[in-house]
Amino acid sequence: MLRLHILFVFLFFVFISAYGAQTYSVKGVVTSHATGEGLPFVSVGIWNTPMGTMTDSLGNYFIGNLSPGMYRIQVSSVGYKTYVSPEFRISSYDYTLDIALEESQVALSEVSVVAAPFRSSIESPIAMRVIGVQEIEKSPGANRDISKVVNSFPGVASAVGNGYRNDLMIRGGGPSENKFFLDGVEIPNINHFSTQGASGGPVGIIDADLIREVNFYTGAFPVSRGNALSSVFDFKLLDGTPDKYTFKGTVGASELALTSKGHIGNKTTYIVSVRQSYLQLLFSLLDMPFLPRYTDAQFKVKTRFSQEHELTVLGLGAIDDMKLNTETDPEDESKQYLLNYLPTIKQNTYTLGAVYKHYSGNHTQTVVLSRSFMNNSNIKYRDNDESSTDNLTLRLKSDEIENHLRFENRSLVGLFDLTAGFNVDY
Repeated sequence: MLRLHILFVFLFFVFISAYGAQTYSVKGVVTSHATGEGLPFVSVGIWNTPMGTMTDSLGNYFIGNLSPGMYRIQVSSVGYKTYVSPEFRISSYDYTLDIALEESQVALSEVSVVAAPFRSSIESPIAMRVIGVQEIEKSPGANRDISKVVNSFPGVASAVGNGYRNDLMIRGGGPSENKFFLDGVEIPNINHFSTQGASGGPVGIIDADLIREVNFYTGAFPVSRGNALSSVFDFKLLDGTPDKYTFKGTVGASELALTSKGHIGNKTTYIVSVRQSYLQLLFSLLDMPFLPRYTDAQFKVKTRFSQEHELTVLGLGAIDDMKLNTETDPEDESKQYLLNYLPTIKQNTYTLGAVYKHYSGNHTQTVVLSRSFMNNSNIKYRDNDESSTDNLTLRLKSDEIENHLRFENRSLVGLFDLTAGFNVDY
């Protein structure tokens, strides 16, 4: 028995050592933002470390022997702007990160490059902030919800009296004056149980596991992100893995999530996420007067037909259902007040969009077609007695449908970066 015990302890420590020594890699393709072609012999490294490599003749790079943790990628090349990515997490599988470099229009005889973790754009040097995965995950009390993350930023406030909701007032604007874009596709609202016509809701729809970075504008909005009054949230999603399939499960404070990345053939990658809440169980145990339940799903499919042609199809959907807990404590006046005041809420929302890009030298054409739908239903009976229609005090049913078509052309002409196009909304 003593020998077996010693053998067991020895095998246990061998297993722990082997598990702790597990390393992963980050890989991807470095391309030109203007042409979409792979850039050869570009310097790619882990920011603030000596670890790095050079891209091959097709623009592919590979950096291995990375322990689980948070990392940034730094990419630099002569004639292009140095790029430093937001922080990303390597946990249980290899990480794929494709990078598009912007051309530098300034020619110098000698250059000394010092990369910083902060990025700014020429069009919006101080009114844009890049939000990475680490900031989303580590923001106190945000529960990986981007709307709650930006709540602590300067110039951002929540609607008075609705601290539990994501109604954002940015630089004095109203909750309905914010715009949301997902890889170029406009999203009317990014929250569950939303208020129709506004932008709030208690829980965010977008799964943080799919987010690569968020460009948050509070002014000087890009010309292709029009009709915004207070702010623009420009979400950049991750791409799928072109060479393997990965699965990840996440337990959040209010939901369970399953995410999968992979590929379909040699030219198409996908990433998909499904989440299911368990708030109704927690609220039932806490004897709350209302029981919210929600389900959401997201996907992104990207096909690179050639170096000149690229198509991305993405979708975002949510099903919300809030019931009343008529078994709550009858002696609690505050709970009874909410029970007699709140209606039952049912909402179904979705957005489907396609983004086609054509790279032709210094000119890039983009076509975006999308459709958004929202079905909103609020019903309330007097004393919550549904036995007779005479007790019906509120019946709200409405559909809201938006269709968008946008075309834009971006041209690099000498020192000028020109963007022009048109937008049709119905």
